[in-house]
Amino acid sequence: MRDKIKEYAAVEAAALKFVRSVAEGNSFHAKELFTEDAVLFGMLDGVMERGSIERFYHNVDTVGAGEGFKARVDVLAVEETVAVVRVLEEGWGGRIDFTDFLLLLKLDGEWKCVAKAYNQNSDTIKL
Repeated sequence: MRDKIKEYAAVEAAALKFVRSVAEGNSFHAKELFTEDAVLFGMLDGVMERGSIERFYHNVDTVGAGEGFKARVDVLAVEETVAVVRVLEEGWGGRIDFTDFLLLLKLDGEWKCVAKAYNQNSDTIKL
């Protein structure tokens, strides 16, 4: 069952922690969003990344967003205890555009991300 509009706002607020961490080049806020056992999957410059969300934290903390970084959050679905969010990123690290999909669960009344899968736009791949 589709949830109430106020839950969409709560999911968006949670996803903005992800955006804030990327924009600031500091994983602090993302660590509030992701569960300890969260996973990530995607291809970064042609190399498969998969496993612990710690890899994402490392990337955020070492690369930084870049001056021209822009992001947009789209809450695609909220179904009582599960939500799907798409985050569009442009100019990460000064050159990469991503589309991220975040899978969130409502745990103890709080929206937490359990998985991140992403696509790097093909025109930004550097091999």
